[in-house]
Amino acid sequence: MPSKSYALFRKAILNEQQAVCIYDGRPRELCPHIIGHNKSGEEVVLAWQFGGSSSGQLPQWRCLRLAHVSDISLRNGPWHEGGSHRTEQTCVSEIDLDINIHVRKRR
Repeated sequence: MPSKSYALFRKAILNEQQAVCIYDGRPRELCPHIIGHNKSGEEVVLAWQFGGSSSGQLPQWRCLRLAHVSDISLRNGPWHEGGSHRTEQTCVSEIDLDINIHVRKRR
């Protein structure tokens, strides 16, 4: 059974909502794009971080291990995404939901 964090991020993708959370002790403002599991079987989400705190420059793509996420809330707001991809994403090896395939192609 998926964790509560997984269910919330999945809902955010389906509704194109922003997610605000704490990850590794830092506040993050994100637009989640792909959710599933990594090669180790951990729940993960690939998200575009556009605000909050980071050890690097923002905005940028983030791979979040959901076991390290807390205080998640969803909100409506502008949808953010990164530019073109130069390489294939390696965050999510077992994809459950991808906004570009499962959400936007249905419209």
